[in-house]
Amino acid sequence: MTSDRAYHHGDLRRAVLTAALDVIRTEGPAALSLRDLARRAGVSHAAPAHHFKDRTGLLTAIAAEGYDLFADALAAAPDLRERGVRYVRFAAEHPAHFQVMFQPDLCRDDDPDLQAAKARATAELRAGVATLAPTDTPRLTGVAAWSLAHGFATLLLSGNLDAAVGDRDPEEVFRSLTGLLFTPDGG
Repeated sequence: MTSDRAYHHGDLRRAVLTAALDVIRTEGPAALSLRDLARRAGVSHAAPAHHFKDRTGLLTAIAAEGYDLFADALAAAPDLRERGVRYVRFAAEHPAHFQVMFQPDLCRDDDPDLQAAKARATAELRAGVATLAPTDTPRLTGVAAWSLAHGFATLLLSGNLDAAVGDRDPEEVFRSLTGLLFTPDGG
């Protein structure tokens, strides 16, 4: 392939990201290869490096995009419980992003886009915690909520909840779970 072909590809960055998300969804992040993604996108093997530099750069871009999508999903929820439901929905709708976002060893943590996207998502999670009655330990309350939603989403994606969830909507199961553990008075 000529560099002319790569240059006129259209949105090469999006094409490589889409192909990478497909690979991650089916085979996991370890299966990613820029050379394979270039082949899938129909461009020279060096073309993806113009956008991502290397595999870590690509995974960092995926994580940043995921955190932005995640922050958007959380922002529309009125309270902490519904933010937890949105967390579970995000994981189910964006499993490849979800896999990469929470494996910091895959990314460049000092990337400004990643840092900004993580900060937005963190602010949305904290805003959900702020809807609760005041607590002496808001940070630990946030960690508890995050652990519940993340644990449920991870178990759901890995198939470990298939028997427990059955044919029910996972979001409704999560709502029920939070109802079992928490009462409106915080008990």
